[in-house]
Amino acid sequence: MSRPSDLVQGTLDALILRILATEPMHGLAISQQIRDRSSQTLQMSPGSLYPALHKLEHQGMIRSEWKAAESGRRGKYYALTRRGRRQLEKETADWQRLSKAISAVLRPI
Repeated sequence: MSRPSDLVQGTLDALILRILATEPMHGLAISQQIRDRSSQTLQMSPGSLYPALHKLEHQGMIRSEWKAAESGRRGKYYALTRRGRRQLEKETADWQRLSKAISAVLRPI
């Protein structure tokens, strides 16, 4: 299983932005979505996820608000901002370019 330290620098931010492009979610749901969408390969610890969420919020990529969760408890929900959507588009294009280049190098000659 990959840990955040195994990921390319900055990839966690892109993963969070992608998950939040669908709908606002609380931190645990974001972590579960990343785990589920990666077929259990990527697992985010709270010690990695929450600092990344706070940093993205500070940068204006996401916003948060306290809401009642389905369980009735209050939770902090995060949502993508316009700035975050633009950043996601940029990071997606950068990732596609990078992964294509790496694949070309790793392909047998």
